[in-house]
Amino acid sequence: MSIPKSWLGSPALDPSGPWTIPQRWADYTASEHRVWDTLFARQMELLPGRVAGSFLAGVATLGLERPGIPDLERLSERLHRLTGWSVVAVQGLVPDDVFFDHLANRRFVAGRFIRRPDQLDYLEEPDIFHDVFGHVPLLANAAYADYMQAYGQGGQRAVRLGAIDQLARLYWHTVEFGLIREANQLRLFGAGIVSSYSESRYALDDPSPPRIAFDLRRVMRTRYRIDSLQPHYFVIDSFEDLLRQTVDTDFAPLYEQLRDLPELEPTEALSSDRYIDIS
Repeated sequence: MSIPKSWLGSPALDPSGPWTIPQRWADYTASEHRVWDTLFARQMELLPGRVAGSFLAGVATLGLERPGIPDLERLSERLHRLTGWSVVAVQGLVPDDVFFDHLANRRFVAGRFIRRPDQLDYLEEPDIFHDVFGHVPLLANAAYADYMQAYGQGGQRAVRLGAIDQLARLYWHTVEFGLIREANQLRLFGAGIVSSYSESRYALDDPSPPRIAFDLRRVMRTRYRIDSLQPHYFVIDSFEDLLRQTVDTDFAPLYEQLRDLPELEPTEALSSDRYIDIS
């Protein structure tokens, strides 16, 4: 599916982009590589049969099964051949406008650091395991890769329109914590889930969080929690449908409509919600 010109910008001349730093792959310690290997092995034992097929395909195609923290330069070479994306290192979280610029130019930013051995189960700030293992495999999928670029271009527009909060909810409820239907089964795809051992189980197995069919306006009205397992999950039909809904929507009038509607708390239900049965 082609992306409307209103979403797209000129390619960046600087292939690394703003706020990037050298990864310095050779500087990682043996202990840091072991942390990656421990996290990778634990998730790859758990995820088959639970995660989107495109995620597992991306892991294999990009060579992420090799031991140790990936070398972002080598990873980017493989990824760029597939979908034109690259992965660049940053020190930590970057400003919104910088983040959107990278996505709009098919660069995904990854924190250079990796969590300590005593932080395997939870880390507030995303590290290289979350960013690379959680996000990058799906960038090998053409429709998802186009969605991420479209999101970046939409983010640049949202900055001008003062609507970052509403657009951030779309990212959270899809890219970070989204579920997808595949062959009449629920599967994980959000990076915040697939990189988390506890949430990878909770999101599909626990009966308490509602699984709600994706609706763009509903998603963009709904606040989210960053300090706990998610109280609900939104379910998309396919990456192609997510891309279509995103690029076919004129977001400027949508933002105006949303400003006139009350925001929804994470646990709030609507009579119009369509729930997905997990039994």
